[in-house]
Amino acid sequence: MFKLFRYLKPYRVSVVVIITLMLLQSLAQLYLPTLLSDIVDVGVVKGDVGYILRFGAYMLLVAMGGMACVMVASYLLAKTATGFGRDLRRKLFSHVESFSLNEFDKLGTSSLITRTTNDIAQVQQLVVMMRMFIGAPTMLIGGVIMATYKDAHLALVLIAVIPILVLVIVFIMRKGIPLFKTQQIKIDGINLALREHLTGIRVIRAFNRSNHEKLKFERASQDFTQTAIKVNTIMATMMPVMMLVFNLGMIVILWYGGIRIDNSQMQVGDLMAFIQYAMQIMFSMFMMTMIFMMIPRASASAVRINEVLAIESVVHNAKNAVTLKEDQVTVHFNHVTFSYPGAEQPAIEDITFSARPGEVTAIIGGTGSGKTTLINLLLRFYDVGSGSITLNDQPLPSLTLESVREQIGYVPQKAVLFSGTVADNLRFGNDLATDEELARAASTAQAADFIGGMKDNFQSVLAQGGTNLSGGQKQRLAISRALARKPNIYIFDDSFSALDFKTDAKLRAALKLETERATMLIVAQRVSTIMDANQIVVLDEGKIAGIGTHQELMKTCEVYQEIVASQLSEEESA
Repeated sequence: MFKLFRYLKPYRVSVVVIITLMLLQSLAQLYLPTLLSDIVDVGVVKGDVGYILRFGAYMLLVAMGGMACVMVASYLLAKTATGFGRDLRRKLFSHVESFSLNEFDKLGTSSLITRTTNDIAQVQQLVVMMRMFIGAPTMLIGGVIMATYKDAHLALVLIAVIPILVLVIVFIMRKGIPLFKTQQIKIDGINLALREHLTGIRVIRAFNRSNHEKLKFERASQDFTQTAIKVNTIMATMMPVMMLVFNLGMIVILWYGGIRIDNSQMQVGDLMAFIQYAMQIMFSMFMMTMIFMMIPRASASAVRINEVLAIESVVHNAKNAVTLKEDQVTVHFNHVTFSYPGAEQPAIEDITFSARPGEVTAIIGGTGSGKTTLINLLLRFYDVGSGSITLNDQPLPSLTLESVREQIGYVPQKAVLFSGTVADNLRFGNDLATDEELARAASTAQAADFIGGMKDNFQSVLAQGGTNLSGGQKQRLAISRALARKPNIYIFDDSFSALDFKTDAKLRAALKLETERATMLIVAQRVSTIMDANQIVVLDEGKIAGIGTHQELMKTCEVYQEIVASQLSEEESA
């Protein structure tokens, strides 16, 4: 947990000031009972009103000084804690952004969300309690010293009570600590169930499985509730036990203190001060109990945060990585083999082909043949297992990730849009794109008509995920976004599946003019989409079954012939 506190370094001046102010406030609190003792034993007993007023003014000034210290320290602490939480979230988010898909698969999206929100909030709350960290031990130690100074014999009662309270706290915390980490894991389960329900709401309703999902969420929620009840039950026993021990101690103090006053061994004011110190000690123990309750949960959260920060992505920039700056790029797969972690056999095996500028390279094959895997490797979402992928004869690992991805205009299989305006989404890959360039990209992608029909055209606001658009409209906007970037490599991962045949044909014709100097890779399910490609790579169970034009493959590749026969009539395939 202490590793995370290095993010408090920018606030070290504030931390020093907070510590100083809290020490001054604690000293003020410790001095007040002594002033009260003097007022009672001198001013009240002797009837000296001037003495009472004078020392009463001292008490007021000391109390106001302590209050001022608390107010300033609380303000600085609030700024420090919120800044610490912000910096830690920023660090965690930036680190997660560097992950490859392999790391995302290991941790899971719901767990990453919990760690970035709830876990950081737990650690941030511990920083908020810094005031107690400083004040409680100071008041505890100072209270014992001052109580002993007032009456050493009576202080023996406190010295006997404090170890009992410590033993109670230790015993209860040993029971509760293992449950805190379990509690955070249960929150992961709730987030997972909730996320799956919200993202899959259409499928759930279509299959009439709402009640099933409700039960699934209730089970996750009930699982968390039971753990939380166990934790709170254990922690709830702490306060009554402490109060019982303390009240018994107070009875002994009053009994023994009365005897000492009766024997003239102690004054009334000193007993009042001693009781005040006992109250301060008990209050300090309460505060330390709260700290001990927070530390285990914050510690469990800190471990989970550090687990994420400790993960180094397997896909990263090499120390001597260079920037790719060429205007035209040739992509070459050279005997590429890749297996997903834990898979029994490779997803793709011994893949070799080249995609050149000015040409359209199509990739086709059955489900699970490795089409999307090839694209993920080119984008360096994963690194190849063996073989190599080169851009202009430079291996991908020798190039910076940023320069590789800047060369690519990617249209995923499932169109992903972001909340904001249409223009914001189209400029996602090119902030400097002009309005004219956006209009041209939309026209090429056959999106101009429906954008023009929207209330504010390019300034129309899209709902989160583009839920106020149809599937075909979202795909055309995703294609427009890639075109607005003006990349040297276009990747269309089955990006025309939601388009009707007429729109598909118009779009492909417009693309030829717009991308004539670029390298284009098209992953497709429809044969009609790729019949005019310069070369077609046919995949079958992760291996290349054939490479060539449509006409060549119709003569030489049995797999391609089967795909064509399943989709086109004899006249269309000729």
